[in-house]
Amino acid sequence: MNILVTGANGQLGRKMRLSCLGSGDRYVFSDVVPADDTETEILDIADADAVHRMVMENDIDCIVNCAAYTDVDRAESDTDACYRLNAEAPGILAGQMKDAGGLLVHISTDYVFGGDPYNIPCTEDRQGTPVGTYGRTKLEGEKRIMETGCDHVIIRTSWLYSETGKNFVRTIMGLTAVRPHLDVVFDQTGTPTYAGDLALAIRKVLSDYVKESPQVSYSKAGIYHYSNEGVCSWYDFAKMIAEYSGHTSCNISPCHSKEFPSPVLRPSYSVLDKTKIKRTFGLDIPYWTDSLKRCIGNIKRLDD
Repeated sequence: MNILVTGANGQLGRKMRLSCLGSGDRYVFSDVVPADDTETEILDIADADAVHRMVMENDIDCIVNCAAYTDVDRAESDTDACYRLNAEAPGILAGQMKDAGGLLVHISTDYVFGGDPYNIPCTEDRQGTPVGTYGRTKLEGEKRIMETGCDHVIIRTSWLYSETGKNFVRTIMGLTAVRPHLDVVFDQTGTPTYAGDLALAIRKVLSDYVKESPQVSYSKAGIYHYSNEGVCSWYDFAKMIAEYSGHTSCNISPCHSKEFPSPVLRPSYSVLDKTKIKRTFGLDIPYWTDSLKRCIGNIKRLDD
């Protein structure tokens, strides 16, 4: 199977590169900009002609879309670019897979929720209530994928982090190493997701699709939720990052979201119910602190 991975130089894309090592499939890794340390095909996924050429020239059977506009605050003023990448581009990718008779695996977000005061984990059939441009454009991207009628697996995830790139784990590790005190919000609740675990889950989906590919359409197509197991606030997350990093001299205090003014209201509760993806694909999802400890151990080894 020929698989195109978009956004391949981001956190999840880099983990996809690692997860496919030893695979019998052929992978093509693309991004809008090159990276010095990886082989990357340049592709703007919002350019329909460019996507068509990439799919045709490489005989692509499946696209894994890891690309997205993820700057939540900046999205409020950069709405056109956010809409183009998060809403229009997924529809373009889906249309190409519809024409090719292939599968689109698309990564979405817990930010499609947030407008209602949830207090139980969000299931896939719960109505999206995004409160900002980022969440609205991601939900629109989901709708456009489904409207094409292509085989698709949309995976909503939350609080993504890894050893590389700009993310909460690396930010808190850096801050707690030099600051005596740090305030972190405690009134936003969700679940961290280690990009390495999500990449392995995507590989499981792809393997399942290959087994079932002689069918007319993929029987397991649909929307799924994936994060690590467990629940925490950003404050709890920061406390564990500091502990596993050995930065215990920094005093971390809980605070309210209103103490950090933002152009967009973030979800106060966006815990994702993962029952469906676990049952459908037989996944054993790690607990969030176990994956966090593993990631921080890797970061320390990389920095040494």
